[in-house]
Amino acid sequence: MTIDGRQLRNALGHFATGVCVVTAATETGPIGLTINSFASVSLNPPLVLWSLDRASDRAEAFHIAERFAINVLPEELKDLASSLAKKGAHAIPEGMLENEPHGIPVISGALARFVCKVEQRYDGGDHVIFVGLVEEFTHVHEGRPLLFHRGAFRSLADLKEA
Repeated sequence: MTIDGRQLRNALGHFATGVCVVTAATETGPIGLTINSFASVSLNPPLVLWSLDRASDRAEAFHIAERFAINVLPEELKDLASSLAKKGAHAIPEGMLENEPHGIPVISGALARFVCKVEQRYDGGDHVIFVGLVEEFTHVHEGRPLLFHRGAFRSLADLKEA
């Protein structure tokens, strides 16, 4: 059976996901990348994962980094997510970053943040799967998550209407 890549992508798009920005420190400064591939793996030990397209212009930086942070975005940070999803847009606007212990930049205003040490990198076809050991985390008790559904950023209210 031959799989049509576009049709597969459309079918996968029916699964609504949260939107995150993964951040890391590099020699040239902090970088960020919008992802929707974040998932919990294990509570004991505390492990999470995300995947990175091998063709990403940020692939080398994340392969070098030994630590990263996953920042779960609220609806209000849609513009940041949109910006960091584009090729060549790795810089996070000034004033949107905080530094955590271990020198890992995190997004101010995130609903939850997970500072991780790279535990493993796995081959995943055209992606690399990063598994991180959660070293620290924070979260807030209020806020609405930014979602990705059927090829676009959405809010919870948008999904009720769709």
